[in-house]
Amino acid sequence: MAPKQSLPKKVADNTSKGALSATLEELFQDMYAHRWKIYKMNLVRGILFGFGSVIGGTIVVALLLWALSLFNHVPLLGDVFDDAKHSLQKAE
Repeated sequence: MAPKQSLPKKVADNTSKGALSATLEELFQDMYAHRWKIYKMNLVRGILFGFGSVIGGTIVVALLLWALSLFNHVPLLGDVFDDAKHSLQKAE
């Protein structure tokens, strides 16, 4: 059996639960009324996120290849990097 709460504590709990319920209800109704606006915003956000990911990935790969090219004259690694460089040049 749950311990009894004092009346002021019960009122405070009910008030906070009611306020939370009212807030959630209002947010849901607001989102529901403007759902096409939300869909458009999410579409644009998704397109920009994808574009930014591609650009960021390209920059990271370019920087990585540039950093690896600095080790072109290392005895054992130089041949591997030369092979990779020639493979990339053939792909172009």
